[in-house]
Amino acid sequence: MTTVGLIGSGLIGGSVARLAVAAGHDVVLSNSRGPETLKDLVEELGPRARAATPSGAAEAGDLVVVSIPLGVYRSVPVEPLAGKAVIDTNNYYPQRDGQIPELDDASVTSSELLQRHLPTSHVVKVFNNIYWKSLQTLARPAGAPDRSALAIAGDDTDAKATVTAFLDAIGYDAVDAGPLAEGRRYQPDTPAYGGIYAGTSLEDPVQGNAEKVRAALAAFPA
Repeated sequence: MTTVGLIGSGLIGGSVARLAVAAGHDVVLSNSRGPETLKDLVEELGPRARAATPSGAAEAGDLVVVSIPLGVYRSVPVEPLAGKAVIDTNNYYPQRDGQIPELDDASVTSSELLQRHLPTSHVVKVFNNIYWKSLQTLARPAGAPDRSALAIAGDDTDAKATVTAFLDAIGYDAVDAGPLAEGRRYQPDTPAYGGIYAGTSLEDPVQGNAEKVRAALAAFPA
């Protein structure tokens, strides 16, 4: 089974880790505060989990999830991620991250910024448009009629295939939105952001199947 490294183990990262362990994967958790601060989560997840530094998690992971505030994306270690598929869960929130001119003028997307920082890795954007509680609640086995789907975007075909297989293992179908630049279609303030999986509120998750995801992606103007 794949070892999943997590750079950032907060709400989304922790949710991905729980789903990965449930699917039989090993996980290596990290955050900016040190491995000792992840003791409770490691104990919750059990023997398939351990904590490390971000560089340690990057080195250990066959597949690595980056789930940190976008404003500190340059802290992601570069060399240990060379040649690896890297999942980017981030969104740009100027009130948190500060103003980033390239994102303000829409000349690049947030995931393309991370890809520039990781020139020898293969970034795939996913998990950024679903509430963390919904991510855990909506996971279903392959073939289940109420299975949800998640959009992915990336420039490397093999990396997208790796991420698609991982999503399938943890309970989701994948909808290929195209190259990394098309991640703009499910960033904040788009039809595909959040509402796909929300019923009357974010606390009331509903199925977001592949057809629903494709329709929401298509609703964002070219």
